[in-house]
Amino acid sequence: MKEYTFKKIELKGLKGFLSTPKENYHEIIHEYAAKGWELVQIFSPANSMYGSTSYIELIFTRNIEEN
Repeated sequence: MKEYTFKKIELKGLKGFLSTPKENYHEIIHEYAAKGWELVQIFSPANSMYGSTSYIELIFTRNIEEN
């Protein structure tokens, strides 16, 4: 069985134009990997009619040990 966790990272800068993550997502991925999590996807939902986004979401999974 698997479990999932999600990490939301807000973006800074002009919305949809030259925006960058407020946190270093590379470091976050390494931090989660050290705890046994595997990156599944980086999700960037469009939340305006122009398709821009204000955040990205990192999706991680890992196996749950069953007793």
